[in-house]
Amino acid sequence: MKISATTLAFTLIAARNSPIRAFSNAAILNTRSVANRLLSPSTVNTSSSSSSRTTTCAMSTVADSTATSNPLLESNDLPKFTKIEPSQLTPAMTSILEKLEADFASMESTLAEAKEVDYEEVLPVVEKMQHPLGYAWGIASHLNGVKNGDELRAAYEENQPKIVQATMKFSQSKPMYDALLKVQKTLEESKDDDFVLAQKRRAVENSLRGMTLGGVGLEEGSPEQIRFKEIKMRFAELSTAFSNNVLDATKAWGLEVTDAADVEGVPDSAKAMWAQAHLQHLVKECEDEEEKKKLEEQKVDGSVGPWRLTLDGPSYVSAMQHIPNRDLRQKVYLGYLQRASEFTAGDEGEEKKDGLGKNNVPIIQEILKLRKEMSGLLGFNNFAEQSLASKMAPDVAAVQNLSKLILEKSLPAAEKELAAATALAREVGGDAYSEASLEKLMPWDTSFWVERLKEKTFDLKEEELRPYFALDAVLEGMFGLIERIFGIEVRAANGKVEVWHPDVQFFELFDKETDQHVASFYLDPYSRPADKRGGAWMADCLGKSEALEIDVPVAYLTCNGSPPVGDKPSLMTFREVETLFHETGHGLQHMLTRASVGDVAGINGVEWDAVELPSQFMENWCYDKPTVYGFAKHYETGEPLPEEMFEKLKQQKTFGAGMMSCRQLLFGVVDMELHSNYDPEGDETIFDVQRRMSNIYTPYANPLDEDRFLCGFSHIFAGGYSAGYYSYKWAEVMSADAFGAFEEVGLDNEDGVREVGRKFRETVLSLGGGIAPMDVFTQFRGREPSPEALLRHNGLA
Repeated sequence: MKISATTLAFTLIAARNSPIRAFSNAAILNTRSVANRLLSPSTVNTSSSSSSRTTTCAMSTVADSTATSNPLLESNDLPKFTKIEPSQLTPAMTSILEKLEADFASMESTLAEAKEVDYEEVLPVVEKMQHPLGYAWGIASHLNGVKNGDELRAAYEENQPKIVQATMKFSQSKPMYDALLKVQKTLEESKDDDFVLAQKRRAVENSLRGMTLGGVGLEEGSPEQIRFKEIKMRFAELSTAFSNNVLDATKAWGLEVTDAADVEGVPDSAKAMWAQAHLQHLVKECEDEEEKKKLEEQKVDGSVGPWRLTLDGPSYVSAMQHIPNRDLRQKVYLGYLQRASEFTAGDEGEEKKDGLGKNNVPIIQEILKLRKEMSGLLGFNNFAEQSLASKMAPDVAAVQNLSKLILEKSLPAAEKELAAATALAREVGGDAYSEASLEKLMPWDTSFWVERLKEKTFDLKEEELRPYFALDAVLEGMFGLIERIFGIEVRAANGKVEVWHPDVQFFELFDKETDQHVASFYLDPYSRPADKRGGAWMADCLGKSEALEIDVPVAYLTCNGSPPVGDKPSLMTFREVETLFHETGHGLQHMLTRASVGDVAGINGVEWDAVELPSQFMENWCYDKPTVYGFAKHYETGEPLPEEMFEKLKQQKTFGAGMMSCRQLLFGVVDMELHSNYDPEGDETIFDVQRRMSNIYTPYANPLDEDRFLCGFSHIFAGGYSAGYYSYKWAEVMSADAFGAFEEVGLDNEDGVREVGRKFRETVLSLGGGIAPMDVFTQFRGREPSPEALLRHNGLA
C-alpha cells in the first residue's frame, strides 16, 4: 500500500501551541516557563572581552558579601569553572533560596492585592528573581553530566529536593496564575501584531499551561495537592538515581583482551583506543606512585595490546562492528544491554545499601506508576495525554498513525537488509554461521555483518575515511558552512574563559555583515567514561533575555566522540561527524535567536516535537560536496578526500535505512505504550511491552529474554523524552522538507543556497518559541510540511 503524502502530512499538521524547550540526545529537557524554569539549565549573564559591547545583568548577584568567596553566586559573568568546588553548592543554594522565597512571597502579596496587572510586573520580574538560582543550579547540573564525582553527586542529590520545592511554589502559585490570566486578557485585546507582542503572548500562554500541568488547579492543602508534591519530589530522586546507575554501570564494566587473534582485522584506530583504555585503567588502579609514573610515561601501541573494551560509545560501536570473535561480541553486547539491571546490581544487600540501589527495574516501575498517578490527579487518562498537552501532536492516535505509516515503507526494507547481511555471513563466515549451526543472526552478530556487507557493497571501509575527518578540520569545514549559508563567522576563543576540562574549547559567533558578536559556545568533544555520561547534547549556559539585559547567548555543545590517541588527533567516524553537526544545529537555534523574551528565546518555548528540526536539518549537509570538501582532508598529507570515496559515502547514506528507521520507531512506540496503555500494577512487565511492540516494528529481531535495554533508556526515564521519543521522527519530516528547499534551488547554486540559508536563519533559527513552529515552518517554506522528502532521503520513497 502506498503511503499517502497527504495523509501523513495531515497527521503531522494537527498541531497545537505549547511551551517546550529541548536539547538533544540523552540531555535532560525542561519547560522554560514560570512552572519549572528553576530546573532548566542555567541562564547566565556574560561580559565578553572580545565583544565591542558589554552585557550587564539587570539584577545584582545574591548575597554580595559572600559572592567573592563562592563563584556559584557570581551570576553576572560566565562560570568560573576552575574555582568551583562541590562543597560550594549547598551554601550557594541556602543563600539563594532564602532570598528567593522572601522575594516571591512579597511579589505574591503585591499581585494578590492588585486590581490590574501589567505584563512587565509579572514574567520579567520572575525571570530576574529566578536568575541566580538558574545560574548556580545550571552549573551544578552541567558539571554533574560532564565531570561527575562522588562529592558533586552527593551535593547535587542533597540540594535537588530544595530546588523541586522552590519550583512547585512558583508552579502552584494562585496569585501568580490569576495575575497571568489578567495579563493574557490584556494582550489578547491588543490589536498589535508585531513580533514582540507575539512573544509575550506565547510566554504567558506557555506559563499558564505549565502551571496547570504543575498542579496550580489543585486545592491548597488538599490531599491531592500534598500527594502531587510528594510525587514531584520522588520523581527528582528517581530520575537522578536512574542516571547515576547507568553511569556507574558503564564505568564499572571492562573486558581485557590479550589474544591478537581476537582483534584480527579490527581497525587500527579502534585497537589504539582500546590499548589506551587498558593503559589508563592500569594507571587508575595502580597504588604505587613510582610505578604509576612509569605507566603514565608509556606509549600506547595498539598493534600489540593488551586491549580493554569498555561500554562508552566509541568503544562499544567499534567492538560490535569489528570484533571477529563472536563470544567477545556477545559479552560486550550483553554488558551494554544489561547495564543497571538485576544482572549488574549485585546481591540484595549490596544493592540496597546506597538507597535506591543499582537496579533500574524497580526504579522504572515506580516512575511509571507515579506518572500514571500524577496524570490522574491532573485529570488525564494517562501520562501520555499529559505529555502531549504541550506538544504539536494532538493525541496518542496521531503519533501511532505516523509510526505505522512510516513502518509500511521501513519494515520491508529492513527485512531485505537483514536477509542480505545473513546471506553474506553464511557465505563467508564459516561453519559458525551455517544454517545447521545458527538459525538466524544473533543481536551481537547483526552490526558486524551489516558492516561487512557495507564494505563489500561499496568497497569502502570506515577506517579509510577516518584520516580525512580530524576534529579540527571538521570544525573548520562546519564553520565554513555556517558562514556560507547563514552569514555567521565562528572564531576560536580558547583561553578567554575558564573551562571544566582541558579538552573543552570555546568559540564566538560574529555576524558577517556587521562584525557584531552575537553568541558564543563551549565544545566538549570527547568521550570520558570515567566521569562523563554518554550520548551527545546541547544545553544553554546563557539565554538571550531583555529582562536580564543579556543579548549574547552562550551554549554548551557536548559530544562523546573518539579522543586523540597517542600522537594522532581525534579522527572521527562519519557518524561522529553527523552527531557534531546535529548538536550544532541545536546550538544555532539557541544562539541565533532574535527573540528577546527569555521564556521564548532560542530553544525556549519550542514544541518538543519540533525542536529536532534544526539539528536533523544540519545532518543533511554532511553529504553536500562543498561542505564535505571544506573539511575532508587527510590529517597528515592535507590531500582531499578522493572523489570516488565521496561518491561511495553518499551512496551509503540510505544503506541500512530500513533497520535504522524501524529501530527508532520501536523506541518511540515502546515509550508511548508504556505511558498510555501499560498498567504498572498489572501482570504484564515492561519487558513484555518491549517484546510486544518489537513483534510489530522489528519482528526480524525480537529482544532476548535477558534484554534489559529499558534499564539504560535514559531519554524517557532520566531525561525529558517520556511520551515524547516519537519527536525525532515527527521533526524529521519537517527537517527533511526544510532541506528540500535547498535542493530545489540546486545545491550547486551558491547564490540560491545563500538566499535560502538566510531565510532559514531569519525564521527557523531566529524566531525561537515566540511563534508556533508550524507557523515558523510555513514562513520559511511557504506551505505546511510534506513527508515526501523524508521518504526520499531515506531511500524509502
